[in-house]
Amino acid sequence: MSKLRVCVWHEFVHEKKNQTVKELYPDGMHTVIAEGLREYDADAFEVSTATLQEPEHGLTEERLAEIDVLLWWGHCAHGDVSDEVVDRVQRRVLQGMGLIVLHSGHFAKIFKRLLGTSCALKWREAGERERLWVCNPGHPIVEGIGECIELEQTEMYGEPFGIPSPDEQIFISWFEGGEVFRSGCTWFRGNGRIFYFRPGHETYPIYYNEDVRKVLGNAVKWAAPQGNWAGAMDAPNVPVEKAPEPITAKGGSLHEAGQAGFR
Repeated sequence: MSKLRVCVWHEFVHEKKNQTVKELYPDGMHTVIAEGLREYDADAFEVSTATLQEPEHGLTEERLAEIDVLLWWGHCAHGDVSDEVVDRVQRRVLQGMGLIVLHSGHFAKIFKRLLGTSCALKWREAGERERLWVCNPGHPIVEGIGECIELEQTEMYGEPFGIPSPDEQIFISWFEGGEVFRSGCTWFRGNGRIFYFRPGHETYPIYYNEDVRKVLGNAVKWAAPQGNWAGAMDAPNVPVEKAPEPITAKGGSLHEAGQAGFR
């Protein structure tokens, strides 16, 4: 069986500007996330990385066509992401590519585009304790996870979270300061699967946590393409002679024969 082609995308900015982040992730968070996925199942995953600084952010048409599941981490450079690249990623998700959005990626252009809402939330950076409670224990994303994941130091995200109601709720977080948050949610868009996973603030070693790594590995398998809608995305006109059953054209026509485009 062929491997799932996984790409970890990262803006790769904080590691170059903040000493704490640089010490935790000297080669970038994307390399640590990718390492965790390889350790999770090297036989099942072919893992690569891409960053904001690469030409076309490392997500050319050709590269995206070869990605089955894309993980996305962004924070301070959402506005620097090209709208053209966002268009490409959206199209691939609708065709069937899985998308896993991490932590502050809730404000990424692609996430807000696909969800159609503000994706705004409350936050506080105080190194407080968090418990991510599993609220859907039969879901494949939490396979091998106990009742909760406990993180000793993390950034608080709090409700209300400006998202559409999730298709599936996987985790709910409680924070030391008392807030709660929908920290693991899924949606289906077109033929693609989307998972948002909240943990991952850059000044804490969260992507080294074994349970967090297990969730990401599980999520990649869950988000794997379920077929491909590539042809349907082009919305082609079907000429009379190519109809499944014989018909006779009747009435007037607005479009030229064979014309492609959305109706």
